[in-house]
This record gives sequence, structure tokens and C-alpha cells, in this order.
Amino acid sequence: MLNKGHLRQCVVFIVTGAMFFSCSNQPDAKSITDAAIIAHGGHRYESSIIEFEFRGRHFSIERNDGLFTYKHTFEDTAGTISDILSNEGFYREINGEPLGLSEGKQSRFSEEVNSVVYFALLPHFLNDLAVQKRYIGKGTVKGEPYHKIEVSFRKEGGGKDYSDVFTYWFHQNKHTMDYLAYRYHRDGSGTRFRAAFNQRRINGILFQDYHNYKGTESDTSTVDYDQRFERGQLTKVSEVILTNIEVRILSD
Repeated sequence: MLNKGHLRQCVVFIVTGAMFFSCSNQPDAKSITDAAIIAHGGHRYESSIIEFEFRGRHFSIERNDGLFTYKHTFEDTAGTISDILSNEGFYREINGEPLGLSEGKQSRFSEEVNSVVYFALLPHFLNDLAVQKRYIGKGTVKGEPYHKIEVSFRKEGGGKDYSDVFTYWFHQNKHTMDYLAYRYHRDGSGTRFRAAFNQRRINGILFQDYHNYKGTESDTSTVDYDQRFERGQLTKVSEVILTNIEVRILSD
């Protein structure tokens, strides 16, 4: 007979070691996510410099031993503007000179930088302390088998958009994150579904672009968006494309 301590730790290791099941045979959300993070780049995310262009603007991501610096650079009528977010906080420079900003603008600009980095490096951030993961079932998209994981956020540490809820589709065999959907509440509310394409591995890290779709204004959940996508019931609104990607691994 298992005691309570054993029950909490009871998992069965199967097949390739990438998947775990709990004692109740319910797939474990964290183990599925862990396998996806490894498949997309694993430890390389933690010690690297990544640069890319997104919608005509340059982003630089440096992460090393828990320290990070995210830099967003673009041209404006005032000159070259750089938004810099790090462990120490956020600041903006114009032509290399620091610019004083109100607290509201600092918050807005830092969230904009963080949002681009977050989506560009998914699924890397899905083990953050504020993340709450729940296995919600299996699905099939274009004949391929997926695990579906719902992600919500604790208020503490979850950022301004902590009330957003995401659904991720992880391939059961390849462990890649091929689809994601979310409901947002900032500036009103709405839903998005993203389907990955142009997957390419650069210096050990998998990057992918996305076709971006929306549902209807009345949608309150995205868990069935895989089925609606298959039936052509979602409307494509844009593409999310990263270009000129460069990756330098600091330690491997």
C-alpha cells in the first residue's frame, strides 16, 4: 500500500522518457510541458544571446545564469529609441541618452517588450512560478495527435495580464508546441488561435512563425479551437513572423 508521500510522487516512466503519467493514468501537465521545453531548446534558452526582427523592429535577448536583458530598438522621428528591460527594471534611451518616463509609460513599454520576448521563446516560460498548468485532454489536428494543456496565472507574479487563459497543443510524439490559443482582457477582450509554420532550428533552439486567427466576440473559451480551426470557423487576422534570427549560445 502506498502512503501519502508515495502517492504524491507516484509517476510511471514510459517509452522514451519524455512522458510521465500520474497514478490515476492522467497525463501529467508539467511533464508534457517539460518535454516540450527540451524539444524546443531546453537549457540553451538560459545561456544565450538571441536577436531577431519583428515587424520592422530589432529585438535582442540576453539570458545568462538567471540574469536577463531584453532590448527593443527602433527608429523614430526623435532618433534611435531603445527600450531596455532587465532584472534591474526598465528604462528608455533616445540616441543613447536615458529618457525620463512616467510610471504608466514605463509599465506599458516594458510589457510590450516582455510580450514579444515571451511569445518568441515559448514554451520556455511555461515553468515560471506564476504559471498554473492543467491537463484538459487530447486532440487531433490535421491528423496529428496532441495533448492539450490549459495555462492560467497566479495574480502574484503573473503580470498585468494574469487573468488571461491559454490553451497549448503539444504533439504527443514530437513534443513540439504546434498550436496555442488564448483569451485576453486588455483593451476589451477577445481570443486568438495561432498555428505554427516555418519551423526552423537555429543553433539548437526551435523558432516558428504563426498564422494568427480570431474567434467570435461571444467566445469565452478556446479549448475547442482545434476543432473550430479544422472546420474553418476561425478568421485569419495576421501573421506573426520573426526574421533575421541569430543565436549565440554562451555555454552548452
